[in-house]
Amino acid sequence: MQAESNSSQDVAALMDSLGRAAVGAARALARANTATKNAALAAAAAEIRKQCAAILEANRNDLQAARQRELSDAMLDRLALDEKRVAAMANGVAEVAALADPIGVVIAAWTRPNGLRIERVRVPLGVIGIVYESRPNVTADAGALCLKSGNAVILRGGSESASSSRAIHACLVAGLRAAGLPETAIQIVPTTDRAAVGHMLSGMTDFIDVVVPRGGRSLVERVQKEARVPVIGHLEGNCHVYVDRDADAAMAREIVLNAKLRRTGVCGAAETLLVDAGCAATHLAPIVRDLIDAGCEVRGDPRVLAADPRVRPATEEDWRSEYLDAVIAARVVDGVDAAIAHIARYGSAHTESIVTTDVAAAERFLSRVDSAIVLHNASTQFADGGEFGMAGEIGISTDRFHARGPVGVEQLTSYKYVVHGSGQVRP
Repeated sequence: MQAESNSSQDVAALMDSLGRAAVGAARALARANTATKNAALAAAAAEIRKQCAAILEANRNDLQAARQRELSDAMLDRLALDEKRVAAMANGVAEVAALADPIGVVIAAWTRPNGLRIERVRVPLGVIGIVYESRPNVTADAGALCLKSGNAVILRGGSESASSSRAIHACLVAGLRAAGLPETAIQIVPTTDRAAVGHMLSGMTDFIDVVVPRGGRSLVERVQKEARVPVIGHLEGNCHVYVDRDADAAMAREIVLNAKLRRTGVCGAAETLLVDAGCAATHLAPIVRDLIDAGCEVRGDPRVLAADPRVRPATEEDWRSEYLDAVIAARVVDGVDAAIAHIARYGSAHTESIVTTDVAAAERFLSRVDSAIVLHNASTQFADGGEFGMAGEIGISTDRFHARGPVGVEQLTSYKYVVHGSGQVRP
């Protein structure tokens, strides 16, 4: 017990030292001009490209350990890097540099009858704590987005991606160093001790202003339960594609296949297929056949079971499931209103798509489905900050306050009111 207590004290001391350094760095970043921040990002992107071989070697070590731990194929896919993914990571950092700087932007301005000029101005949040699993690219995305938005960040990646994340973090630090910014602006927790996460969530209120979790349901639930600071996050991505009776059949087949199978382990992957009874006779069987032939297990209601003998019966739990794997639940529904009702009952308010040529049906779906992202005639896999022109994201928020949808540079800011007077006093 004494040894465990000492260990906990050591972790707390370590985390507090990161917190104090982050607060100091945040003050410096808040004053940094756009050119300096962009120089740091450009240098970091160049360093990622330069260190590609070292990053891939670190990733191979992580993958080997992950296979020994028998992690799922979906987790392995999230963890794996190759030259293309490293290049995309570097390009993402460079794209963040090209974004407009949100800090100091006047969001709104007005003049009161007494002559006071009031401005609402964007400012950084301060120090952001990010807890994430598997995906080492989050290290680069989060570090870059926080830097551009003037925030210091403390990164705590999963133990399964520790080597990869450290290699990527070293590139970000090299970028900070090259631009003359504090190297502690982007810190990574140097221990895999789980006590570090606990202290980060509940013991660092003097240092951390907001926490962003990115990972599975158990991680996000823990963060939301234990955090003593605001949290930006989502529990899961139970995303739907609804094929309306007026859907183009070829388009529907292509969208559903992409939405489910392009990458099954991302939160924007479709987990439930809804097909209008008005087109089930023509559209359902080809879509189900495409999915099964491509290696996807389909779990369906009685009408879907009748479309293909390879379909397995769906249970009530399937409608609520985020599989993150080559599995999809499928149901025939009686029109757009039934699809909306199904999503309202079972969905996670993440991303939903309607495939239809009927503009009125599309507008009804888009306006009445209460999810962070709704699409018309497009794959749910576009639920991504980079695809939205935001040069990446820290995650997709399903919250209904502060930030919703992809969390990019603007979503990592707050605002303050700047008031200009000419001697006014209040009567």
